[in-house]
Amino acid sequence: MTDGSDISSLPLDEARDEVESLVDRIIGARDAYYGRDTVVVDDQTYDGWMHRLEEIERLHPELQSQDSPTLTVGAASGTLFDPVEHAERMLSLDNVFSDDEFLAWAAKVQRDAGRSVHFLCELKIDGLALSLRYEHGRLTTAATRGDGRVGEDVTENVRRISGIPQRLAGTGHPPLVEVRGEVFFDVADFEALNAYQASMGDRLFANPRNAASGSLRQKAEGKNERQLEAMRQRVSRLRLTVHGIGAWPDPPVATQSEIYGLLATWGLPTSRYFEVFDSPDGADAYIRRFGENRHSIEHEIDGVVVKVDELALHGELGATSRAPRWAIAYKYAPEEVNTKLLDIVVSVGRTGRATPFAVMEPARVAGSVVRQATLHNQDVVKAKGVLIGDTIVLRKAGDVIPEVLGPVVELRDGTEREFVMPTHCPECGFPLAPAKEGDIDLRCPNSRSCPAQVRGRVEHIGSRGALDIEGLGEVSAAALTQPVRPEEPPLETEARLFDLRAEDLFGIDVVVRDAETGLPRLNEDGTPDTRSPFRRQRKKTDAAYRPDGPFDGDEAYILSRAATELLANIEAAKVKDLWRFLVALNVRHVGPVAARALAQWFGSVAAIRAASRDELAAVDGVGGIIADALIDWFDVDWHRDIVDRWTTAGAQLTTPGHPGPGAATARGGVLDGVTVVATGSLEGYSREGAQQAIIDAGGKSASSVSKKTDFVAAGPGAGSKLAKAEELGVRIIDAAQFHLLVTEGPGALDGAVGGAPAEA
Repeated sequence: MTDGSDISSLPLDEARDEVESLVDRIIGARDAYYGRDTVVVDDQTYDGWMHRLEEIERLHPELQSQDSPTLTVGAASGTLFDPVEHAERMLSLDNVFSDDEFLAWAAKVQRDAGRSVHFLCELKIDGLALSLRYEHGRLTTAATRGDGRVGEDVTENVRRISGIPQRLAGTGHPPLVEVRGEVFFDVADFEALNAYQASMGDRLFANPRNAASGSLRQKAEGKNERQLEAMRQRVSRLRLTVHGIGAWPDPPVATQSEIYGLLATWGLPTSRYFEVFDSPDGADAYIRRFGENRHSIEHEIDGVVVKVDELALHGELGATSRAPRWAIAYKYAPEEVNTKLLDIVVSVGRTGRATPFAVMEPARVAGSVVRQATLHNQDVVKAKGVLIGDTIVLRKAGDVIPEVLGPVVELRDGTEREFVMPTHCPECGFPLAPAKEGDIDLRCPNSRSCPAQVRGRVEHIGSRGALDIEGLGEVSAAALTQPVRPEEPPLETEARLFDLRAEDLFGIDVVVRDAETGLPRLNEDGTPDTRSPFRRQRKKTDAAYRPDGPFDGDEAYILSRAATELLANIEAAKVKDLWRFLVALNVRHVGPVAARALAQWFGSVAAIRAASRDELAAVDGVGGIIADALIDWFDVDWHRDIVDRWTTAGAQLTTPGHPGPGAATARGGVLDGVTVVATGSLEGYSREGAQQAIIDAGGKSASSVSKKTDFVAAGPGAGSKLAKAEELGVRIIDAAQFHLLVTEGPGALDGAVGGAPAEA
């Protein structure tokens, strides 16, 4: 449960279950936002999850894993672009939502600083965070935030944005400086872009933020001339506003506002709206002023960022593992509009949960047109008191997520009708039921062949955290599992994924599903967005047409380049690391950390399948809950069929050369027989990168500290694992010593001083 109940009274087992649920939700929301440019939860709800997770982990530090969202920023970078390591961490911001919360933050800052503080206020642009690296005044790389340490290299596209200088103006440029900013579309340019998209017959963007992210994170390779022109149109309209610096060893000024002045003289675009105040009251007045006049700004804003102006105080106040303590984001309350509730329909997700969604007359709210909004479950529908046919009040929670607040009762005319939750799955017809006694949510138990659940699992297999198959995303997963035609889908379950052939992809039409709701996505005219993702049309006389392909009249179809690349990428995925296959199997609770531990210890899916509960639970980073989930998963016949079919198709569900269960540490290497726990933010390593470095060196990467632990590599945000290491007397090392350890072995640390204290 995440209902705000008293955490201090939670039994450990219930606390563990809630931590797992919160981590799943938070990571899912992060992956959607940073990986797919999709927002699936509002800021207030997301922050509520984070605050509750932080409190549970504070009371039960043994439940905080290395993967905990409380220790990380953003999401891991994908493979579409090359990775770029930031010279200095690119942090996120903590949020406040009211004057009282802001003034409390400002008072704490003043107490901690112990002296007079000036507050710099600037508008919070709703765009995509970007880091520009200049060396001796020349732009060398541009990267997205990624996980805060490693982002995606988007330099090629950034060079096409006219407002970003390739070489800085003026003189006195440092050898290295990272400039941080936000890439966005002006409202007018966003509307012009959508007009262009419509004229080309392409999909319209829902809002400026998604359009900015999608425009910057695209590649020219493989595009035809029309697509290249569309790409140029999109990138040419992008803008950047600089809002800070990353790496800069010794800036020649004393304040953030002076930094902005210096960056402006170098030709970098800084905001014309920032102001500096000598009191929290002045900053609060700025926040209220722009909240009342937010639509007078040429671009979308969702709040105000307030920073301590004095640079010296930035270091003194410090940062958590995710956000600086010297800055805060004040998020504005969402807008509200009235619209008509046309219907309430039920969507089924990857886990089988049946969720009611409001279908409304299109309404423009907070900068975008809204047609659908989640109603969560039948109890929420009743609590809101809405009837089908009502005029309802709609808002964008956090200016992002559409939310139905309730009906305008005085406008009812008697034609409205009550929503009745269906008794059967709208996708496959199976009776809906709670997963266990007392659950509010209803679920479809037909997990094997419910098309919506299969679609969700196939999309998960292609995701970055699983097999990372480029091209196996939202549209292609729907095409393979829920096509409009043919009547029989290519994939009834994921078992045949690695058996797909070119002929399986001919003649597929599919209705694109909304990433959030799972419901059919609609065009501007209200018709379903139907596509043929795997084919392109050729005349019968064209020499390149496939004579064995399906015909429509005098025309034939051949596979598109995207289809042939998808098949090639699926084939290439057969030799991915074992831990990725374990994540791809969709076993409950088995994420990357547990999957790595299982792969390292057992070396094959067959060995995991044959292991007892005690043998599974004994693996560091696994435990009883995951062991039970694995046993339950392999007890299902069609789950075993997935493994068997993948193996027969050539998928490598083993680690080549692995000596067998329990012998994973005997691999040779400088860390042979050494157990290391990496915790917090280690300079030069992402979370997964640190774990992989230990494994590559022949060591054992553990997720918890025990007497068997040889080293704890601790950085900022180390938390309970650092305290446990100190209690047990385990040697603690810092990031520089960790690099020596994984490259040269423990001997390289002989005589070295212990690691610097990590920030708790």
